[in-house]
Amino acid sequence: MLDIRIERTTNPKQKPQVGQPLPFGKIFTDHMFVMNYTDGKGWHDARVIPYQKIALDPSAMVFHYSQTMFEGLKAYLSEDGEPVLFRPDMNAKRANRSNERLCIPKIPEEDFVQAVKAVVQVDQDWIPKEIGTSLYIRPFIIATDEFLGVKPSKTYLFMIILSPSGVYYANGMNPVAIWIEDDYVRAVRGGIGEAKTGGNYAASLIGQVKANQEQYEQVLWLDGIERKYIEEVGSMNIFFKIDGKVMTPQLNGSILPGITRDSVITLCKEWGYEVIEKRISIDEIVEAYQSGKLEEVWGTGTAAVISPVGKLRHEDEVMVINENKIGQLSQKLYDTVTGIQSGKIEDTHGWIQRVND
Repeated sequence: MLDIRIERTTNPKQKPQVGQPLPFGKIFTDHMFVMNYTDGKGWHDARVIPYQKIALDPSAMVFHYSQTMFEGLKAYLSEDGEPVLFRPDMNAKRANRSNERLCIPKIPEEDFVQAVKAVVQVDQDWIPKEIGTSLYIRPFIIATDEFLGVKPSKTYLFMIILSPSGVYYANGMNPVAIWIEDDYVRAVRGGIGEAKTGGNYAASLIGQVKANQEQYEQVLWLDGIERKYIEEVGSMNIFFKIDGKVMTPQLNGSILPGITRDSVITLCKEWGYEVIEKRISIDEIVEAYQSGKLEEVWGTGTAAVISPVGKLRHEDEVMVINENKIGQLSQKLYDTVTGIQSGKIEDTHGWIQRVND
């Protein structure tokens, strides 16, 4: 168990007012969690301190070799006004899978969760109260050795910052338009595609810019070898409802193992749907669309939770899904997951953890 020192700010910020827009990731709370790692000493000096800038040497290895990991989760207010977290243990497990791939020292899962709870507890008054809002939590690790040689760093910083946020997409639950990328690739099996690290997102930016220029909001990536098997959207895992069955790409080493993805699979199975995890070719999706069997498409992720897809573009084929309307299953999944997170729906899976317990 971590011995966490707490230093409260003497200059608190103005909190957002009720009804004030909360653009994703632009407003930050009063405090942050910080912990150091030193080779031979391990993780040490856990503390919650006032939110502040950090000083790094220009030779810090994170700038040159991208040895960094991050996670994303949210805190919510339950029906009784208590702050809660959704499956933070899964974030801790995934963080360590990323750490292992990136040669970053692992953090004990219980310490990761304790650190998240500690900083959220200090800044719990920042959790917004409006429906659909939350306190976004960003844990991350950076390599800090002052050295230009190519090797794993011997020193690191683990930090957690918090950001009160509204809905991820400006258009809310309206279906998004997705561009299926056929020029660039994001990741290949054996690479770092399944790690939550900055390099994956840097690799996706050019596709995102290209999609936006064509009036599409997100990019759906194909595999990096054969360029025909569906992998994931830039910020989400992807699901298809085809002829009554729920399908999603199987985890293959280049797809991020999403926590919302896992939750959706669990719920769909409980509701009696046949859930198929397999390699899904884009040709299979086009064929299902042309035959009238492609009923719904949606993405899953921490930020958006459930994001219905209304349009898919592949080469010259533009597929309008469910008349560009939210599907019944997509809506039910969104209502259920957010209902569990807020406490409106009973948590029968043990997914919710109270911050102050």
